Amino acid sequence: MAVAWPLLPPPLNSSSSSPITIRPTSTTSKPQLLFTNRTQSSKSKRGTVLITNATPNKNDNDNDKDSDSPAFNPFGFVTDNPSSRSAIQIEESPAEAGNVGQMLYRTEYKGKEYGSTIKSGKLRWFVRETGSVDSRRGTIVFLHGAPTQSFSYRNVMSQLSDLGFHCFAPDWIGFGFSDKPQPGYGFDYTEKEFHDGLDNLLDVLGVKSPFYLVVQGFLVGSYGLTWALKNPSRISKLAILNSPLTASSPVPGLFQQLRIPFFGEFTCQNAIMAERFIEAGSAYVLKLEKADVYRLPYLSSGGPGFALLEAARKVNFKSILTQIEDGFASERWDAPILVAWGLSDKYLPQSIAEEFQKRNPSVKLKLIEGAGHMPQEDWPEKVVDALRAFF
Repeated sequence: MAVAWPLLPPPLNSSSSSPITIRPTSTTSKPQLLFTNRTQSSKSKRGTVLITNATPNKNDNDNDKDSDSPAFNPFGFVTDNPSSRSAIQIEESPAEAGNVGQMLYRTEYKGKEYGSTIKSGKLRWFVRETGSVDSRRGTIVFLHGAPTQSFSYRNVMSQLSDLGFHCFAPDWIGFGFSDKPQPGYGFDYTEKEFHDGLDNLLDVLGVKSPFYLVVQGFLVGSYGLTWALKNPSRISKLAILNSPLTASSPVPGLFQQLRIPFFGEFTCQNAIMAERFIEAGSAYVLKLEKADVYRLPYLSSGGPGFALLEAARKVNFKSILTQIEDGFASERWDAPILVAWGLSDKYLPQSIAEEFQKRNPSVKLKLIEGAGHMPQEDWPEKVVDALRAFF
């Protein structure tokens, strides 16, 4: 005799529900759902965690508080960011694993702390500002590298303004929340255009020379250093966080991939490219709330990716790095320099900073343990301590 099975709704979260066994007791009775225990092993590059789903019982409510907090794992970092390849995953809801609409809605108003849009010529820059023009200890301008944004400086800026500094941190054109014009329509992403754009922005912001300059990162970060070499009289002191400083500095694979025809077009449209780049250069993984902000520009449109693609193909890395290596070692540069270096940088080894210091013995080198390629994101308190002592 055939058995008519009723339709059962799927589990609300199939990735985390316990397995269900259906067992009929007779030809006339309804099937019974037997929930069985399951132990799942979740592996990552940085360790293994055992997640056990037990049969519900009357004491479950008493254990809710403990179940919300992941157990300590000495071999890895725990994150709620489902985009992190090398971390133990703690998903909050199934949609966070890749629903573009929900990710955009969730991130729409994130990441704009201390920021506003400033028009400079035909371009609109997103600029973060803390402190005021009356700050007693002077003005600091922070410049980020590719493929990130000024968001990385938010904590450093906040703490330094509390110490009496006036701080600005713009998103370079093509990055973050600034304009991303199509190449050939007002901006071609060349070194000269980045320099000219920064000149105009500083005039609009009313930044008076000399001021303190902080630079970090690749490509547009390097353009920040070549801008400094062309404007030495405008800078009182220069602080460099992990950046390529010598002609022998390695270039990360991302920028090499972007320069490959067709493959570069594909690579630049990866919405989680920025967060993956940050994690690959650091000892840590990003929490979801931070990853949201770094991915948002690349997630919301194709413009940021094509801007990065154009900038990566226009730059001559060898020429730029030679300029930086020779320029700061020459007699033309006499402003004090601090190199604050995250020791866990997986892109640039400590030897780059030490070689740079040998060429310019007046350089002060501060090594930051526990920080990677972006020490301002990894350990802002240590960066603040170094900058406060230097400035």
